[in-house]
Amino acid sequence: MNAPTSVLLAEDDAAIAEPLARALSREGNDCVIAATGPAALDRALSGEFDLLILDLGLPGMDGLEVCRRVRTAMPQLPVLMLTARTDEVDFVVGLDAGADDYVGKPFRLAELLARVRALMRRSAPVDDDGDAVFDFGDIHLDTRARRVVVDGEDLTLANREFDLLHFLMERSGEVVSRDDILSAVWGSTDLRSSKTLDMHISWIRRKIGDDSDRRRHIVTVRGVGFRFDP
Repeated sequence: MNAPTSVLLAEDDAAIAEPLARALSREGNDCVIAATGPAALDRALSGEFDLLILDLGLPGMDGLEVCRRVRTAMPQLPVLMLTARTDEVDFVVGLDAGADDYVGKPFRLAELLARVRALMRRSAPVDDDGDAVFDFGDIHLDTRARRVVVDGEDLTLANREFDLLHFLMERSGEVVSRDDILSAVWGSTDLRSSKTLDMHISWIRRKIGDDSDRRRHIVTVRGVGFRFDP
């Protein structure tokens, strides 16, 4: 991608926002800072940005609410959430709000930039012949329409969720390693130390009903990766 990417950095602490914006600019990005939740939401919904880096503790409207509204209106916009609250409860809440990844403060700049690069890889990672349809009982996935139907009900999936489910369904019955999934769906294994993959698996399971009493389709194979059971 030759054109510079546009990053909206929603962070009210100038001591963090300004050096991070400079680092993002050195990486070839156009970076705009928003210091409040309402300002971040307005700018994000303008459609002019390729990535939102979102602090959890923004004044005026917290990052969780900003993320929920952005995710509803713009499901394709990648969101990287920043927070000083890194316990498991806050982590899960942040991911449930729709963040694509989650970085705790204080963070190492090199790691954060690696997460940004991974999220910014926008080329379609999963090969698609344009008309593949997968039917496994209660789950129907159509790659041309980018549509998933479960028990006759259309699901709303973000791009990464759709690509991940497609990748697993295409290899149904096979154990797929975590690195293979990250390489295919995210275009990089830079995120292997983050919880991004597990978060997306959790979201998909909930949306397709795998957290109900019926048989689970997406199975965790400990120490290896995941398997889709038709």
